[in-house]
Amino acid sequence: IVDNRPGAGGVVGTEMGAKANPDGYTLTMAVSSAFGINPTLYPNTNYDVIRDFAPISNLGLTPQTLVMNPAGAFKSVKDFVATAKDKPGQINFASLGNGSTSHLTMEMFRFAADIKITHVPFKGSAEAHTQLIGGQIPVMFDAIPATLPHVKSGRLRGLGIATLKRSQFLPDLPTIAESGYAGFEAVGWIGIAAPAKTPAAILDKLNAEMVKIINEPDVKERLATLAFTPVGDTRAQFAAFMKSEIAKWGKAVKESGAKAD
Repeated sequence: IVDNRPGAGGVVGTEMGAKANPDGYTLTMAVSSAFGINPTLYPNTNYDVIRDFAPISNLGLTPQTLVMNPAGAFKSVKDFVATAKDKPGQINFASLGNGSTSHLTMEMFRFAADIKITHVPFKGSAEAHTQLIGGQIPVMFDAIPATLPHVKSGRLRGLGIATLKRSQFLPDLPTIAESGYAGFEAVGWIGIAAPAKTPAAILDKLNAEMVKIINEPDVKERLATLAFTPVGDTRAQFAAFMKSEIAKWGKAVKESGAKAD
């Protein structure tokens, strides 16, 4: 049974999950925005994702891709950086909103490349991509499930992907790391977590079942059609990953001065 509780960038639903009965029957989607970015972007919530949740497993990754209008002047990541250095502050970039993964990935790249560009937030991929395809905005980062159809159709041009290895979905697209920014990585993720006081035996059972399901051929095939990379890791691995992601995205929030809409 799916109970969607939108609001405040995931804060509303996450708070409900934190306060749920720890019996293994109420779980929370532990996504990168709510569990990785929000701890810094929304510092005054009534819950703590580390203290109040028990991570079960990371189910899948959605890497960020750097895309642009195909009629634009950039032919590569290096071209983009060179143009931005020649015209500081004159290049606009789109995002899915203030404090979104899309926004903060570009902020991390901006610091890595030492460039000045101007943020133009939109309300989701559809609105941002319309502006990008129409030529009103030249460039942005967005998750591969959203950008893949447009890159394949030629409506957008891919410049780089924010993973350490090339993606199976866009194998010809170079990574940001191999374009001169070693170690640059920015991925969205979707996992599952339970309330913190859920018994270990229940958590172990849930992890085992979820890892089994994520490795079933039909599930892998379905995830591939959605451009998700399956993970299915252990509880300890997901917990460690979450902590590292909170630190990484938290640094991006602080350095960029990002504020929630």
